[in-house]
Amino acid sequence: MENEELRTVASFGNEMSAQITAGMLRENGIPAQVFGQASSYPSINAAIDSVCVKVRPQDYDAAMQLISQSAE
Repeated sequence: MENEELRTVASFGNEMSAQITAGMLRENGIPAQVFGQASSYPSINAAIDSVCVKVRPQDYDAAMQLISQSAE
């Protein structure tokens, strides 16, 4: 996944939520990576989603579907 242009499927204010989502995608056969870093100041994290989960373009639709299903 290193040299490919990746697409963001979710953004979070904390790394734990991003890692959980990326893990769920990986468990379902979709390579996912976490990018960004949350601030040590919770009030800043609430204002911005600084940690995101990205996948390959060809996996974007499947990833969005899985994320949508898990939110239900």
